Amino acid sequence: MKELDRAGSLEPSGVSARSFLLGVDVGGTFTDAVLLGAGRVFRAKLPTTADQSEGVIAAARLVLERAGVDAVSVEWFGHGMTTATNALLERKGARTAAVATAGFRDILEIGRQNRPRLYDLCPQRPSPLVERKMRLAANERVTPEGEVKPLLKEEMARVAAELKNLKPEAVAVCLLFSFLDPSHEQSLGSLLRKELPGVHISLSSQILPKFREYERFSTTAVDAYLTPVVSRCLKKLEWRSKKAGLPEPAIMQSNGGVLPLHEASGRAAPLLLSGPAAGVVGALFAGALSSVDNMIALDMGGTSTDVTLIGNGSANLTDEREIGSFPVALPIMDVHTIGAGGGSIARVDAGGALKAGPESAGARPGPACYGNGGTNATVTDANLCLGYLGGSLGGNGWVKLYPHLAAGAMKRLAAELEMGLEEAALGVRQVADAEMVKALRVISVERGHDPRQFVLAAFGGAGPMHAADLARELGISKVLVPASCGVLSAMGMVAGDRRRDWVMTVLNPQGWSGRTLREAFRKLEDISAAAGMSGASFVRQADLRYKGQSHELTVRVGQPYSRARLSAVFEKAHENAYGFSFKGEDVELVNVRLAAVVALGHLRGKAAASVWNKTAGRKQGAPEGQRPAFFDGEWLSTQIWRRERVGGRRIAGPAVIEEDEATTVVPPGWAAFFDKVENLWLEAV
Repeated sequence: MKELDRAGSLEPSGVSARSFLLGVDVGGTFTDAVLLGAGRVFRAKLPTTADQSEGVIAAARLVLERAGVDAVSVEWFGHGMTTATNALLERKGARTAAVATAGFRDILEIGRQNRPRLYDLCPQRPSPLVERKMRLAANERVTPEGEVKPLLKEEMARVAAELKNLKPEAVAVCLLFSFLDPSHEQSLGSLLRKELPGVHISLSSQILPKFREYERFSTTAVDAYLTPVVSRCLKKLEWRSKKAGLPEPAIMQSNGGVLPLHEASGRAAPLLLSGPAAGVVGALFAGALSSVDNMIALDMGGTSTDVTLIGNGSANLTDEREIGSFPVALPIMDVHTIGAGGGSIARVDAGGALKAGPESAGARPGPACYGNGGTNATVTDANLCLGYLGGSLGGNGWVKLYPHLAAGAMKRLAAELEMGLEEAALGVRQVADAEMVKALRVISVERGHDPRQFVLAAFGGAGPMHAADLARELGISKVLVPASCGVLSAMGMVAGDRRRDWVMTVLNPQGWSGRTLREAFRKLEDISAAAGMSGASFVRQADLRYKGQSHELTVRVGQPYSRARLSAVFEKAHENAYGFSFKGEDVELVNVRLAAVVALGHLRGKAAASVWNKTAGRKQGAPEGQRPAFFDGEWLSTQIWRRERVGGRRIAGPAVIEEDEATTVVPPGWAAFFDKVENLWLEAV
């Protein structure tokens, strides 16, 4: 990587060669950092700051200080962000205008005529990101047969003049059938960039050249709405990183791949699930080290829980995702997210039922037990009252906990419920568990997978504390708690590959064949090379459906290209998904997809070397002590261990295993032990 100006950098400590890998993940509650190098892993966790770039650099400085090295030693800096997600959910994006084909300016408002809540007689649809007065119509028309009405220079000038009067920060351009013929969008985009300097222009033919106009328009509008916000944030991070002497960060995308900051800052929509995607990459990395191919990943943090199903060593991507009720039809890790975390606030609803979340106490003030002024009882307070947590988070004192404050908040809730403190605390935990079990069933049972055939991989600061109970509810007998589980998403920042995805609508050309596929993929490969992905390996896929169907299935395309071969693959996928197939029916080719991946194998190798330590070489010590914890309706004397002191022994529950960024609860009937790569296992006995 190119050398950067190190004015204001951290003081050097004698290490000059770039040999360390840095990953920083910003979550809703905490910002996590990992530093890998010299065969070791260094970790840090700090509360997330309002200015995320400030918190990122603070976490980086702290982890570098713990390692005793300076910024010049960092070879790679990977970063995951929540800026795009937060801006969309909080409706704090840029002032955005839109241009559509005449007669179609209200596509964003009309949307699809589906009803997520079937029996809601008065559904409230979210207002569009682009209000009606900001939506313009261009007199032009392209059809599948070609141009019907040209886009004249005079018309483009009129649109540009009207946009100037509206004073937008960003413009989304989505013209009909631009995925087949982008010439009108390209001409208008070129003029707008000239006439509206400093205004971000998103063209649907560049963001998502794929049919289905509402999803294409929605994705383009989301990109335009968020890009100015994300760009400002990343520019600030770039400046702070340069000042600290760090390399330019690589930014994690929703597809699990990374991009250089200067590329990521120009297109925000692919960054919407940056952090959760990094968690999946971290789980894949940890699973590969322990030779586990089939996992259900559970990432429970302070604000939310993300769950993902991993089969045969890979996670699925989806482009049928709504974020904040807005369709984003880009490849995104198939992550199901719920508002259940350690900071989820417990309350009694109008009907007298106990609820936990989705509202979160965050990091400041945080749960009542943090002592920062929070008064609401949370899941963390419940775990402290039940004895699963001690006097600090993770046992190293980085967040001191106050049991009397947790008990006070829980007593107020218990009085409202007319029950005892232990019963109320257990109820809060069980309500949160029920929400997580429901999410785990969504990605497994509801999709035809038997969870008993999978390992539950639990990570995040709170995941290992709930994992055994969740596994027992689903009939899962083994739980994997990866090394560095409390900061595994940050670990994913240095384990991911560089990746770009492209899609192209083919719309079933008459008599499609292997040649059709070959020509389509060649076009996408040329686009990939022009985008700087030379030397990439390719993953080729196609969207297929039976004639008359309205939705497609995505299948892998093998070589040599063959219609008969691909149709057979589709029929098998259809049978797996729906339980039947139509042998001999016409199969339509709708879209072709290309993922270009530049493997960062040397980084992954360094990451693996940093966590690969033989069990025999680990220190084995005694437990820290004992404290009472509440299991199965009674208080039991429970051993408290530091993770690094467990060594090669097998620990029977009840036990609590603490580490700097997470806590693992081993209930009665379970046992804990390490494998050769320092991943911790819980096993039902």
